[in-house]
Amino acid sequence: MASPLYVHIIVCLTENDLHVIPIIIPCELGVAGMVLPNDQKHSQEEIVLGLRKGDVIPVPLGSASWWYNNGSSDVVIVFVGETSRAYVPGEFSYFLLTGAQGILGGFSSEFTGRAYNMNENEAKILAKSQTGVLIIKLGQDESEKIPLPHQHGNANLMVNNFANFPADFCVKKAGMVTSFTGSNFPFLEQVGLSCTILKLDANAMLSPTYTADSVQVFYVVKGSGKAQIVGLNAKLVLDSEVEAGQLLVVPRCFVVAIIAGPEGIECFSITTSTRPALGKLGGKQSVMNGFSASVVQLALNVNEEFLKFFKENVATSEILIPPKF
Repeated sequence: MASPLYVHIIVCLTENDLHVIPIIIPCELGVAGMVLPNDQKHSQEEIVLGLRKGDVIPVPLGSASWWYNNGSSDVVIVFVGETSRAYVPGEFSYFLLTGAQGILGGFSSEFTGRAYNMNENEAKILAKSQTGVLIIKLGQDESEKIPLPHQHGNANLMVNNFANFPADFCVKKAGMVTSFTGSNFPFLEQVGLSCTILKLDANAMLSPTYTADSVQVFYVVKGSGKAQIVGLNAKLVLDSEVEAGQLLVVPRCFVVAIIAGPEGIECFSITTSTRPALGKLGGKQSVMNGFSASVVQLALNVNEEFLKFFKENVATSEILIPPKF
């Protein structure tokens, strides 16, 4: 039996962070506690959340949080966020409150004692008793002190699960797409991001798409496939195999398409907008399907027979494309 893990209290400083929690086991196996910044309404009340496979938990700027595995198997937590305005761009900015690298241990005993009305010895006990760094193992007696998840409305507003939400697109033998935006998950407005889960069946394809107002980052959760990204001036900027654990960054107005491998592919993506302006080049919602036939014909420089063939294909296709065989 794996020992439970407890993460020291972390204060998140990176602007627009979105912490995403895909738990790898189908039952509830984790607990997270969070204190939101400037929470005058609830007087810095801790909100305790239960973690399940597929949960998405936005963590607003300045939040303090801890994460705990209360099961007998490993729990995978993927942290994804927009970090261009971080202390070190490209890295999450945060500090630990407790432990060997905790902020409390950085101050002298005089300052810590004054802050918490303690003598010097008491201040040292407060700051130096925990010698673990970031992740520590708890004994059975210690694990019983972890709070149980709350059931009140505030907790329910802060977490959403892809498994409990209808798909935006679901195509037989191709896959499905499910998105959380500010419209269907209002708490995302506090972090300025939206997120999507893409599941492609074996050898299926996500037809070319783009975001006009934001950057999109894909994290490959499992499986593998091939991705192409075309940038400005029709330049192919990426043509690569992708696999579980890799990140794929798609700049604004760049167009991406993905073809799943023999075992399929599952990707989690975030977009740096709560209500992104998404564009599709394929499928019945393609921008090509919106233009008049004469304009498309002139733009492509094709004859009427080919134009009819093309328009019919676009009008009857989907954004997710099954394999031909």
